[in-house]
Amino acid sequence: MKYVTLGNSQLKVSRICMGCMGFGNAATGQHSWTVDEAQTREIIKHGLELGINFYDTAIAYQNGTSEQFVGKALRDFAKRDDYVIATKFTPRTQQEIDKNVSGQQHIANYLDQSLKNLGMDYVDLYIYHMWDYHTPMEEIMEGLHEVVKAGKARYIGISNCFAWQLAKANFYARENGLTEFVSVQGHYNLIFREEEREMAPFCKDQNIAMTPYSALAGGRLSKHQGETSKRLAEDTYAKFKYDKTAEADGKIIRRVEELADKRGVSMTEISLAWLLTKVTAPVVGATKFSHVDGAVKAVELQLTQEEIDYLEELYVPHALVGVMAQNGKQKAGNVV
Repeated sequence: MKYVTLGNSQLKVSRICMGCMGFGNAATGQHSWTVDEAQTREIIKHGLELGINFYDTAIAYQNGTSEQFVGKALRDFAKRDDYVIATKFTPRTQQEIDKNVSGQQHIANYLDQSLKNLGMDYVDLYIYHMWDYHTPMEEIMEGLHEVVKAGKARYIGISNCFAWQLAKANFYARENGLTEFVSVQGHYNLIFREEEREMAPFCKDQNIAMTPYSALAGGRLSKHQGETSKRLAEDTYAKFKYDKTAEADGKIIRRVEELADKRGVSMTEISLAWLLTKVTAPVVGATKFSHVDGAVKAVELQLTQEEIDYLEELYVPHALVGVMAQNGKQKAGNVV
């Protein structure tokens, strides 16, 4: 495994971040394909043994059970200083808004619950899961600064935002002596490259780490034609994100398959090796040992410039999907 500093922080993280959305009680959350606690423990133990020290979860994953499973496994299998744990908080609920719960209090409440779920005193990285259009940005940044000052979070990150929002938030923090975001977790992979327009150059200029999710497009970039899985069959949110562009994306996926066969490696290794040339540490989900193995092997795979160009050549612009599509509508004034 190779390690790198996470943006403008002092955190040393593995080039692969294990995404923990696939861990949690399948009966209590939005996903039916997650794995139980026993499997979670074995996969995290395997990841630690292979050198992965960076783990990403969220309070929203399976109603907190992902945090619970992940926290217990990390506490049992590793010393606290030997891993980096990130979790995320969602925007204020309508109920909180009606009760005049401030952005600062919302953050404090959610982090306390996450720490309880994790069984930890602090998180290394606390991530703003998506931009909250109903809460002043100033309240969010001040609330995040407070939890850092209190020692409950070492650093802060953001996910699902536009480059202008990240710039606005960090410049506000800088002007007011508050904590700045050191990382951004956006939607970025070989068949969805819209982050390259504004976010990637801004992050390079500001030394903000990119730790993208959906690194394998919900498994689409890791499977040969005709292959399937429980997640591919049942992940309706991923279908919503990728089904409309399946024909164009399929041409790129076939090139991944071609290069994998030529190099004698897995499609996972090709797809992640490409992404690793662009970002600090992709968030890679794992529900099997083989998922972990493929991600770790990708760190050692060096693609030639010709191979990179070949993989990129057929990309066509994509419309924003998922949370970012909704954010774009809210930005325009249409709350969804």
